[in-house]
Amino acid sequence: MAQIAAGTPLHWGIFFLLLLGMLALDLGVFNRREHRIGLREALLWSVVWTAVGLAFNLWIALRFGRQPGLEFLTAYIIERALSFDNIFVFVILFNYFAVPAEQQHRVLFWGILGALLSRGLFIGVGTALISRFEWLIFVFGAFLVYTGFKMFRGEEPEVHPEKNPVVRLFQRFVPLTGSYHGKRFLMRDDGRVKATPLLLVLVVIEATDVIFAVDSIPAVFGVTRNTFIIFTSNIFAILGLRALYFLLAGLMVKFRFLGYGVGLVLVFVGCKMLGHEVVDIPSEISLGIVLGILALSILASLLRPAPPDPVEEVILHDPAENAGEDFQSSPAGRELELEE
Repeated sequence: MAQIAAGTPLHWGIFFLLLLGMLALDLGVFNRREHRIGLREALLWSVVWTAVGLAFNLWIALRFGRQPGLEFLTAYIIERALSFDNIFVFVILFNYFAVPAEQQHRVLFWGILGALLSRGLFIGVGTALISRFEWLIFVFGAFLVYTGFKMFRGEEPEVHPEKNPVVRLFQRFVPLTGSYHGKRFLMRDDGRVKATPLLLVLVVIEATDVIFAVDSIPAVFGVTRNTFIIFTSNIFAILGLRALYFLLAGLMVKFRFLGYGVGLVLVFVGCKMLGHEVVDIPSEISLGIVLGILALSILASLLRPAPPDPVEEVILHDPAENAGEDFQSSPAGRELELEE
């Protein structure tokens, strides 16, 4: 009997029911009350999301075969490695906007819903284009090789929230209050609806995620063309990493060679895409190469840690350290003209 390919309406329904159920438990039950995410809770939720993702991976392998299972696992690992840069960006943005510790989880939670839409759009468009214009796979491959070499040479883009055009564009068209108001994104003031800085932070994070998707989505096309596997592995990787943010925010800078490893992974995937008509690399070998590169980069970081650098103080601290700072006195508040 021919095996059913992953991605029928029933499969999509199972995935979204699982996802929405987990998100409802996250925000509606376990994080219903505003509170600062501690180390133990961050670790617990990271383990939970990772376990759910791997369980879904096991279901794919048992239901659709060993090959789709390997493709999902490889795509999941690549996406998770590429998403590590997001942690640095979250730290910088939360500090720049002085986001209260109790609201950081809420911003990341709603950011996931935005990522569902933006990544789904990217994947849908990419799949449609590649199915119609096969030669685009070579364009994606060349782009990944170029991006990988830039990362390996340490040419990753710097984050400057004060220069972000999204901030200015948002302020131009949306009235903004001068302080946070609990968990509210919008509030009515003198008969006028205004956005709180929490909504501005959410919009900036969503815009940043779109930029990261430009690198990550093409990388997975080098592993599989199955839209269902691409999308589900992508979302589970984002969920697992964002849950781990509160644990890794102060540690990620210690892995100084991880960026080089991720760069090599991109180069490998890009070369695989460029040479797919000449050499067909089995999924088992691809998975082993990706895991080997990332493991060696982490091991090298542990064996040869970077010397203390004052510039890294913005990252090497408790991500909720500025919880008591008012938005108006934060760097963002001083840059923007605020309304009260």
